[in-house]
Amino acid sequence: MAEMADSAPASVSITSALDPTTTDLLVIPVFEQDDPQSVAGLPTALVEEWTQALERRESKGAVLEIVPLGPSAGSPRTLLVGAGARDRFGSDIARRIGGVAGMTARQRRAPRVALVLRGSGIDAAPDRHPLRVVQAFVEGALLAAVENGLHKSTPAETGTLDAVTVVIPQELAPLDEAGRAAERGRILADATNDARMLANEPSNILTPTVFAERVSARLAGSGLTVDVLDETQIAALGMGLLLGVARGSAEPPRLIAVRYEPAGAPANVRLGLVGKGITFDTGGISIKPADGMEKMKVDMAGGAAVVSAIHALARLRTPIAAVAVVPCTENMPGGRAIKPGDVLRGASGKTVEVVNTDAEGRLVLGDGLWYARELGATHLVDVATLTGACVIALGRSTTGLFGRPDDWVARVRDAAALAGERAWPMPVYDDYLEQLKSDVADMSNTGGRPAGAITAAVFLKQFTGELPWAHLDIAGTAWSDEPKPWLAKGATGSAVRTLVELGLSMAV
Repeated sequence: MAEMADSAPASVSITSALDPTTTDLLVIPVFEQDDPQSVAGLPTALVEEWTQALERRESKGAVLEIVPLGPSAGSPRTLLVGAGARDRFGSDIARRIGGVAGMTARQRRAPRVALVLRGSGIDAAPDRHPLRVVQAFVEGALLAAVENGLHKSTPAETGTLDAVTVVIPQELAPLDEAGRAAERGRILADATNDARMLANEPSNILTPTVFAERVSARLAGSGLTVDVLDETQIAALGMGLLLGVARGSAEPPRLIAVRYEPAGAPANVRLGLVGKGITFDTGGISIKPADGMEKMKVDMAGGAAVVSAIHALARLRTPIAAVAVVPCTENMPGGRAIKPGDVLRGASGKTVEVVNTDAEGRLVLGDGLWYARELGATHLVDVATLTGACVIALGRSTTGLFGRPDDWVARVRDAAALAGERAWPMPVYDDYLEQLKSDVADMSNTGGRPAGAITAAVFLKQFTGELPWAHLDIAGTAWSDEPKPWLAKGATGSAVRTLVELGLSMAV
C-alpha cells in the first residue's frame, strides 16, 4: 500500500463471553504455573490439549513463548502465548501478545482473531489496568497490518485481518468502557501505521512535495488545518537553515504546518510538535558511507510521527490545542549544496557555521522550532532521527530524551512508558554549549564526537526560547532491521504513541 492508510483493516469488538465458533484464531495469554480450567468457556478438547502441553512442559508461560493448539472438533485454531508472571503482566506484554496474534492470523489466513483478557494479575496500576490491556491488545493486533513490501510486483502471500475481538470478563470493566478503550487502541494503531507507511516509502517516490501532498490528502475532512509552505514562502519567513540544507537538491523544500484547535480548548496551552522531515539524507558534501545509506529514506520518520500523532489527537477529540510542524527537504551534494565552513542565518536571527553538512537535521529543526513558537506553541517536543551517537549510547531499543524543565521531561518520559515506548533521559547542561563555539557565527552545527547526541540537543535548545521543551532522538528506534514476532521489519512508527499519550495527559 503506497498511500497512507484510511483506517485499520479490521473491525474491533468487545465481548464478555467466549464463543469459539465466532473466531478463526483464539489467542490465550498463559501465565507461569497456569491452569486451563481458569479460562471460562473453553471447549473440553482444547482444555485437554492444553493440559497435555503443560504435562509435556511445552507450555511454561515464559514471555512470548508460543504454543499452537488445534484445530479440533468444536475448537478453533488456538495460540497459547506466554505472558510471564501474573504480577508483572501489563499493557507492554499485552501489546506484544496482540502483535503475535495479528501476525499469526495473517500468516495462517485466519481473518477473525479473538484475544482473552485474563483476570489474574490485573490491577488498577496505570499500565496494568484492564482497560489499558484491552487497548494494548487492539494496538498490537492492528500494528501487524503493515509490512515493508510496498512495491513488490507480487503481493505477499498473507491473509487479511478482518475482525479483532477482545474477551473481557464483566467484573474487570464495563463493556462500554472496554469498547472505548478498544477504539482508542484502533486510533493509536492507525496513527502508528500511517507513520510507518510514510517512512517505508523510497525517497524517489516520497519527495518533500509528495510528503506534503500525502499529509494534506490524509487529513482532509479531519477538522485539522493544513498549510504547506513552498520555497518562496519559506524564504519570505527567513528560514535560511532549511533553505541552506535544501540547496543541494533538485527537489524543492516544503514546510508542513498542521493546526488542531478544538472548541473550548484552554487558551494558555498549545502543544507544539516538530518533526524532522529529511526525505533522504546523503550527508551532503560530508557524504555518508555507502553501506546502509539506503535506509536514509527513514530520516523523515520524526516528521511522519508528529503529523500522525496530531491526527490521532484530533480523532480522540483531545481538548487541547496543538500544532505540528515538519520542515521537509532532501540533503544532497549537488552543485549548489552548502559546504563545510558556510554560514547560514535562521529565521530566529541566529547564525550557524556549518562544520559538517551531515549535521543537517538540527538545522532544519532550528527553523521548525522557531515556526512552532510563531504559531503559538506553549510546550515543545521535537522528534528526529538525529544522531548516530544516540544509537551508540542507547542502542536500538531506547529513544534518547532531552529537555527542560525536569517536570516536563518527566511528563514525556511517563507518556512514553504508558505508550510502551522506552525513553531514557540525557543531560543538556550548558557546559556542552562550549563545544558548539564558532569563530565566525553564533555557533557551529556540530561539537565533534564527544557527547554527540547531547551537543545536538543543546543546539536545538537554542531555538526554544524559555518554553518547556523535549527532544526525542529516535535514530535507534525508528527502524527495525529484523522482523519480530509482533512487528514486521522496517519503520516502527516510533514516538507516535508517546506524543498522543502526552497530549492526553495535558488534557487531564
